[in-house]
Amino acid sequence: MEENGRRFAGNTNRFLNNDVPKYRFPPMMMEPRSAYQLIHDELNLDGNPGLNLATFVTTWMEPEADKLIIENLHKNFIDHFEYPQVEIIEERIVNILANLYNIPESEDFAGTSTIGSSEAIMLGLLAHKWNWREKMEKQGKSAAKPNIVFGGDTHISWDKFARYFDVEPRIIPIARDRYTITAEDVKKNIDENTIAVGVVLGTTFTGEFDPVGEINDMLLQMKMEKGLDVPIHVDAASAGFITPFHEPDFPWDFRLEQVKSINTSGHKYGLVYPGLGWLILRNEKLLPENLKFYVNYLGDEMPTYTLNFSEGSSMIVAQYYNIMRLGREGYRSIVEKMMNNAHYLAGKIAKLTYFDILNDAEHIPVVTFKLHGNQDFDLFDLSYRLRERGWIVPAYSLPKNAEDTTIMRVVVRENFTADMIDLFVRDVENACKTLMLKRKKISGRSPRKGHSIS
Repeated sequence: MEENGRRFAGNTNRFLNNDVPKYRFPPMMMEPRSAYQLIHDELNLDGNPGLNLATFVTTWMEPEADKLIIENLHKNFIDHFEYPQVEIIEERIVNILANLYNIPESEDFAGTSTIGSSEAIMLGLLAHKWNWREKMEKQGKSAAKPNIVFGGDTHISWDKFARYFDVEPRIIPIARDRYTITAEDVKKNIDENTIAVGVVLGTTFTGEFDPVGEINDMLLQMKMEKGLDVPIHVDAASAGFITPFHEPDFPWDFRLEQVKSINTSGHKYGLVYPGLGWLILRNEKLLPENLKFYVNYLGDEMPTYTLNFSEGSSMIVAQYYNIMRLGREGYRSIVEKMMNNAHYLAGKIAKLTYFDILNDAEHIPVVTFKLHGNQDFDLFDLSYRLRERGWIVPAYSLPKNAEDTTIMRVVVRENFTADMIDLFVRDVENACKTLMLKRKKISGRSPRKGHSIS
């Protein structure tokens, strides 16, 4: 059809007579419905988010939250002059999280939203690096060789920070039979050049907790005996919205003296779509002034402390909606349901003869398991077989020292109900039986005789 001298495609792909280029701008315009359908159909190849048991990321929010997100998609959060109320909402959330993490009344805390926990980790560790450097310079010592201590159980963001910001990573390897770090391991690696110790609440690989309390006690003892004041950064990307409601008396946060900064992910168990993270610093003095940038070309002078500049407002608003909508009671109820479902899943998996449970959702709703003994298939086979049923479940090798161990991890989110768990476990069992039968048929096949062709 012709409109204003341009040729438009029809309503659906049946009217797209010419191939649409993939790597160059299309030469002509097309109707919005055709463009939508073209992209929509291609994205059908993606997995179903509701069956994605690999991700911690929120895949469902209430319609009212969706509406607020749409209403605020076009607002650039960094532009406080034009959108001052979103900044006020962010400040409220920072206060809410600081209090949730038991900030002492005496502390003048600070915090910020980020586009995810990766940015929050890097911002927190940058502050610790700057503070360490200032301390060394005041003492007349070299600040040329900073190091950071963390475990092989951490997210890749920690390795990225060390490489990107020129800090020596002292990575504590996991053991074959233990997948978290210990206070003794940390003690062996820290010295006066250590900018911080990284502790994980909900490790990437198994969902377990590093012993933050024991590490805090060890650091306090070293401070008293050797004068080394090494801060802890707690990576609570996975547990920051779980532990305060499920284990409120568990000491991991600002109740521990050496915990100076905490990050969490709003887009995980904060129940917000990606991407949103949060960083809370124990005291505003921990944020060096020379890490702040002041700009006035958006209408008013304002400080910024981010790795990126632009940031969407909609997920900050969505986080505030969840907090106002659910309150402590609502979050606690959702967390307990997820934990109950995770324990239910662990029990069902344990009853199958194929697996050994590594983590039965001890602290967060994550279940990890490995094959029991020698089976006629591996977990990579099982992962592909489950994908045929729509389930997305990762199989992966553990880090160095345990790399010969392959495990599976199932993240239980709010929409993974007990009924869905029954369906999933049934599919796991059927897949295992099919793989066992397939391997037996292959191994029992008689050798075929061939004829020479010349």
